[in-house]
Amino acid sequence: MRYKPELDAVLEGLCALYSRRALDRIFASFEVPSPALQRFAAQYSEPFCEYPDPHQRIRFWDDLLSARAALEDDSVPVAYLSEFDQGLYGGLVGGDVRFMPHPENGWISSMVPPLLAAWSEFPELRGYDHTLWFDRYRRQLEIFVEGARGKFGVSHFILIDGLNFVFELVGATRTYTSLFEAPESVRAAIDLAFEVNRKVQHTFFEAVPLTAGGTCSNMTQWVPGRVISESVDPFHMTSVDYFEQWGRAPVQRIFDEFDGGVLHLHGNGRHLLEAVASLRGLKALFLGDDRGYPPAFEILPEFRKRAPDLPFVLQVPLDAFLEGIRRNTLTGGVFYKVQGEMSVDDANRLAAKVRAYRTLS
Repeated sequence: MRYKPELDAVLEGLCALYSRRALDRIFASFEVPSPALQRFAAQYSEPFCEYPDPHQRIRFWDDLLSARAALEDDSVPVAYLSEFDQGLYGGLVGGDVRFMPHPENGWISSMVPPLLAAWSEFPELRGYDHTLWFDRYRRQLEIFVEGARGKFGVSHFILIDGLNFVFELVGATRTYTSLFEAPESVRAAIDLAFEVNRKVQHTFFEAVPLTAGGTCSNMTQWVPGRVISESVDPFHMTSVDYFEQWGRAPVQRIFDEFDGGVLHLHGNGRHLLEAVASLRGLKALFLGDDRGYPPAFEILPEFRKRAPDLPFVLQVPLDAFLEGIRRNTLTGGVFYKVQGEMSVDDANRLAAKVRAYRTLS
């Protein structure tokens, strides 16, 4: 991998982390100045855009990741198919896919307005094998694989199944009320979601070669096996009981279809930690930060007590990370995404400290 010359050593460490054999170690990625993001922000100044040219998108990722080629941190350079991170699934059953650029990270994300005015329209949803969006998806996969070859990886991307898929059909509020008013319709939609997501993800793994027997990931860098990126966002606003009733079985079903998965929790979903940690095949958990909730880094010891050996991924400000290194107070078994730009030389000096770090307990 031209943009990660020390890839073998990085993957050896990540394999230990995600096999739960590195609780005394830490791992980290660092930020360096990015002219590619500056150019992206200048190009996309409007809040919405059309579906972009995939050739242009892979050139963006090449530009972005080439600037990180000299970094000796634990990151794995990967391109992310952000264009299909949500809207693809609704588009495959006839939704109106809309796109939004994100200057902070170079993504162009997608969404669809709710498809159905009433559950009576559910049987009329279009099939998903030969639509415009499936053709575009397969074409972009081919372009990304060819453009990344020998230089960087192509990341798995988020699933939209379970209640996430029902959100796309009828909207969030009607999804929750339908649990009471139309539970059979919800179950039918969850079954359809499994088939759509299964097709999408198998298509991904058929097109994108594994890297050293593992899956490249925008969230966790790399994980051994054919691993998916799942979401339990709808249950962030419910009790754990609702996750057990409506969420666990669909997640476990798709995890079992592959070699497990990774998950993320936002600030308002942290009450789900113990429940999701018990999922068979969970490889790692990204702990997100959101307005109104304490940063995950500040309460990380609490999370570690609640899930003693689960690999975590989270963001941390550069100053706080440096202080944790100096005082030897960083929690082990964690991948730290360090926020704050520095030079490549400074990042590499810090990466050496990360490799040498061992927890006290």
